[in-house]
Amino acid sequence: MPKIRTRKAAAKRVKITATGKVMLRRPNKSHLLTHKSAKRKRRLSQDTTASNAATKAVKRMVPYGR
Repeated sequence: MPKIRTRKAAAKRVKITATGKVMLRRPNKSHLLTHKSAKRKRRLSQDTTASNAATKAVKRMVPYGR
């Protein structure tokens, strides 16, 4: 059986934890920050876990994530 190729774009954007959760950055933190509140920007800075549907898709794209 040949190896499965990793989607490099997905691999650069996500991290798979030891327990199998998919961690990713929150969107909307790159520009147009002047009108966003400080509380909102702090919250957007934190990493978050992906939803169940996204986790399934990411694990298919990054088969050797751990």
